[in-house]
Formats: sequence, C-alpha cells, structure tokens
Amino acid sequence: QVQLVESGGGLVQAGDSLRLSCAASGLTFGSAAMGWFRQAPGKEREFVAAINRSGSSTDYADSVKGRFTISRDSAKNTVYLQMNSLKPEDTAVYYCAAVQVYNSMRYYTNGASYSYWGQGTQVTVHS
Repeated sequence: QVQLVESGGGLVQAGDSLRLSCAASGLTFGSAAMGWFRQAPGKEREFVAAINRSGSSTDYADSVKGRFTISRDSAKNTVYLQMNSLKPEDTAVYYCAAVQVYNSMRYYTNGASYSYWGQGTQVTVHS
C-alpha cells in the first residue's frame, strides 16, 4: 500500500520560510516522479512544483519560481519543498503526489497524471 505523508506545515509570518517534507512508502521511490500541489479555500487545486525520478529536472508554477525549491532524497524516500519569502497568497493545504514512471526525464504538472496523493499539510501565512 502506497503512503505519502506530508509534514512541516504551520503558521508563519510573511517573509518567513518553511520546509515541507513528504515521506513515501510502498512504492519504488527511485522510479517515481513527484509533485507538490496546493489548494486554498474556495479555489481549485493548483500545481506548485514537480521533480523527475532522478532529481535532475524540476518545474515550478510561475507564482513560486525563485522562492520555492523542490528536491528529493532517495536514501530517505522523501521529497521536500523549501519555501522562502512566503506570502499570504501562499496560504493553502499542500499536497504531495507521486506516479511511477519509466522515463527518467519525465515529470508532470497536471494533477490528473499522478496516481498517489498524501493527506495534505496546512500552510498559513499571515501578513
């Protein structure tokens, strides 16, 4: 059974930093493309960041480019989202997602492409 468990969310002030973690189990982590998505109250889920299975390729939503960094640690089966210079508009529930891939270069920005999702972690940024 695949499990993705997010952690690291919290309540911070604008300009602060947070690092989210997503621990994966039950899947071959080294063969999984990973992504982060978020959903704010009353809004649809949106793409935040993605990384291919080797960690060599990443992609970001325009709204977070230059502020957020996605990375992965295969030894810990964990993907991270480092969030700097947080803004109130970053307030949302953040979800980790995973999909097994056979092409080492592939990553996905469309949530429908992912097979597995975590339960989410709340990030609240006060101005």
